[in-house]
Amino acid sequence: MLTLPGALTAYIALLAVVHLRVLLPPEVDNWIIDVFAFIPKRYDSTLLQIHFPGGAGAKVWTFVTYSLLHANLSHLGFNVLWLLPFGSALARRFGPMRFFVFMAVTAAAGALAHLVTHEHAIAPMIGASASVSGTMAAALRFAFVQGSFLSFRRGDAEAAARVPALSLLGSLRNTRVLGFLAVWFGINIIFGMGSIAIGADGQSVAWQAHIGGFLAGLLLFSLFDPIPRAPRHAADASSWDEQGRV
Repeated sequence: MLTLPGALTAYIALLAVVHLRVLLPPEVDNWIIDVFAFIPKRYDSTLLQIHFPGGAGAKVWTFVTYSLLHANLSHLGFNVLWLLPFGSALARRFGPMRFFVFMAVTAAAGALAHLVTHEHAIAPMIGASASVSGTMAAALRFAFVQGSFLSFRRGDAEAAARVPALSLLGSLRNTRVLGFLAVWFGINIIFGMGSIAIGADGQSVAWQAHIGGFLAGLLLFSLFDPIPRAPRHAADASSWDEQGRV
């Protein structure tokens, strides 16, 4: 943890502290879930005389707060494990304030995607997977550039996180990025990964939220990125590495 950026360490510590809620009495834990988890049914305008804890405020804050809650240690650990490489690079690149806002925005995008596809669902959704997916997508914009953390020629962690990023179009032309996208979307659509909805049947994967967070991270990356864009002639990161390996 001492080698991680301070912003990422603080985020992981926050997730761990919030997870201590499982040590509370069950009725208190259930109240926390009801007030801070994302419940699509809360936004159903057809409901009459049904009260959800948290009132009108919960309709706003649960777009983000659900991402701080986890069902169990394995759920939390799985999200943290995926967050370490991608979130570390992003936290170094963005700095603390941009990083925290980015995590909130991608969480909200994941919740919106879940709401659109589960309009009448009563099961609460929890988990940081939408934000984790957002960090993976954002990191793809610079991860394969020469000198970055997924390229064949890597520098130190700070330098690797600050290489000029590819444009969105340039990213979608990069064969390594396309390969990563194909695998990531395939896994999420077929199996689902990470987020858990607590309902009568136990657990189900909110894979649509992952896709919402991922797309937000990919498309909104430039709004958060403080590093100047790479020159047009340097946009093909894949060719740099391949030439270096021949």
